[in-house]
Amino acid sequence: MTTASSSNIEIRSLFKVFGDDPVSVMPYVREGIDKQDLLENHGHVLGLRDINLSVDPGSIQVVMGLSGCGKSTLVRHINRLIEPTGGTVLVDGQDVLTLDHGQLQQLRRYKASMVFQSFALFPHRTVLENVRYGVVMQGVARAECNSRAERWIERVGLSGYAGSYPHQLSGGMQQRVGLARALATEAEILLMDEAFSALDPLIRADMQSLLLALQRELHRTILFVTHDLEEAITLGDRIAILRDGEVVQNGDSQEIVLQPTDSYISNFTRNINRGRVIRVGSIMEPTPTKAPGSGDYRIPSDMLLEDALPRVVASSNNSAAVVDVKGTIVGSISVGRMVYALAADRSAGIA
Repeated sequence: MTTASSSNIEIRSLFKVFGDDPVSVMPYVREGIDKQDLLENHGHVLGLRDINLSVDPGSIQVVMGLSGCGKSTLVRHINRLIEPTGGTVLVDGQDVLTLDHGQLQQLRRYKASMVFQSFALFPHRTVLENVRYGVVMQGVARAECNSRAERWIERVGLSGYAGSYPHQLSGGMQQRVGLARALATEAEILLMDEAFSALDPLIRADMQSLLLALQRELHRTILFVTHDLEEAITLGDRIAILRDGEVVQNGDSQEIVLQPTDSYISNFTRNINRGRVIRVGSIMEPTPTKAPGSGDYRIPSDMLLEDALPRVVASSNNSAAVVDVKGTIVGSISVGRMVYALAADRSAGIA
């Protein structure tokens, strides 16, 4: 029986420098040397600088940024596919960087599964054989391996394809196989490195919906790497945006869009459909009592502006009371305030 994840991840002061002698240049890195300067004058490449990140159990933490920012490098430290130059990576309080070969194998087989952008399926194995591979490596009896694999093949929408080979499947179907393989191990942590980036937009949206549907049931701890802000907002409980190996901002979608830390983040959010991101509760005027002039019209605080705006426009005075999940009034919202949030400069506050 699959249970909710209890795993948490804590990354502390993580550094990664690529080159012949990374330790020798670490003093420059700690002092804040520019990435280009480090390469041109010292012959080393900065991968990550002083990363500090906490991932709550059962949440989806998105890591995003432009190509070369270090996002894939970061996620591959969790299961030590990449060795750090310095820092600490804790999984359930245990430092992954201190594990010996046998302990690291145990982590990869039982604790943390990975889904790759390139699918990484065995071309000579059937769908069933690919999906059960991780379970076989756990030493599970053959009958249980097959049963578990068949169950996940069905869950990801591939019923009837168990005997097919990867080359007989579309890209989206192959990625479903990769997802099923990762889930079949029942690992509490799921590492997804640009897992949907190679897919066509419609197939990509289907995979995002599938992942969210599964996550509502399974509550895995997921690190999801992407370069696409819309995907990050769709999937992430929190979003960490990297630039040149450093975390520029880490927050939920409301914070990223409404409170960008600098112009770099603002540029990321410039073309986003704010109506499909911003929720009423993030921009309402808080009030402990019934909002003056709001009448009896009420809307939930978690409603998106895209859905809320036409309703408030249709109200008698272009305003409404905002209620929480218990139906208690927690604020008020007006058409003017909503339009401002949709159109305002990203660096400005809500009027």
